[in-house]
Amino acid sequence: MAIILILGAGAMGSAFSFPPADLGHEVMLVGTHLDQEIIRELKKSGIHPKLKMKLPDQVQVFSHEELGAAMICQPDVIILGVSSAGVAWAVQALGPLLEQPVPILLLTKGLAVEEDRLMILPQFVAGGLHGFGIGQFTIGAVGGPCIAGELAARRDTSVTIAYPDREKFYWLNSLFKAPYYHIHYTTDLAGLEICAAMKNFYALAVGYPSGYLDMTDQLQNKAQMHNLSAGLFTQSIKEMAMLADWMEGTSENVYGLAGIGDLYVTCQDGRNSRMGKLLGSGMTYSTAKKEKMPDDTVEGAELALKIGPLLEHLFQKEILDKKKYPLARIIIDAICHDALMQIPWALF
Repeated sequence: MAIILILGAGAMGSAFSFPPADLGHEVMLVGTHLDQEIIRELKKSGIHPKLKMKLPDQVQVFSHEELGAAMICQPDVIILGVSSAGVAWAVQALGPLLEQPVPILLLTKGLAVEEDRLMILPQFVAGGLHGFGIGQFTIGAVGGPCIAGELAARRDTSVTIAYPDREKFYWLNSLFKAPYYHIHYTTDLAGLEICAAMKNFYALAVGYPSGYLDMTDQLQNKAQMHNLSAGLFTQSIKEMAMLADWMEGTSENVYGLAGIGDLYVTCQDGRNSRMGKLLGSGMTYSTAKKEKMPDDTVEGAELALKIGPLLEHLFQKEILDKKKYPLARIIIDAICHDALMQIPWALF
């Protein structure tokens, strides 16, 4: 039996506790300071208020103030399920409590900016923890189409884990490969992380047609705009592949579960596609966020605000060819500059 610590008690972090708990491992779920209401409800009833499911009995629940107590047992693996904005906090919280390197897997999706450099989050976490003088950490990530509510309901789910150490991956696989949780393996950590982050970004554009349709006249044949959605979906994958290649990843994950698969499921029903629908209806991002989604974390928009200025700088310096990223530029304009979103078909 292994001891698994999950930091982040939101929907995905909590849902990730189901496979290892069902396999008989001990799971410690630690909330962040943003998860206080969730932790209180879990301690009271055992039912996660967002997942609407009771957590397995093997899951022990801790508040962020109890992280030190949870770490006393020295977990065999740590899962980061915090938001992208919470990764730096997680590094600072875990660093003083770790006595030696342990395997770490990231559920968190996002990219980091360091001066004029775009970094994947495992690089950021490894560098941050190394600063505590503990040693060199090997860090992997989980990507692919996984809706938290479906995982918590034990619906069949296929994901990809990127981990540099193949032998260690087989051990990790044994901890999480429940009958309903199907794991594929890749060494392409950069490619997987680009897909995990950018699919939220591009889902903003793929969600655009449903809002644009609402603003057009109803036709006699009730034609939809699936053609438009498919065109934007395809352009999104094309640009993700170029960005993955630029960051020394491969197309393996772009055209697999982490890319096409995850973008597909994200566009079905998620906060990013809902924001895209609002943009398609003619709203600016600031208005849509304030009036329609004030309490929602829109990961794609947050990523655009974080990396948009850097990408624009790279376009200006011709480090990246801006002609190859027309959809990315439109999304950045809409989110970072509050411009009305318009699809530049002639530039595709």
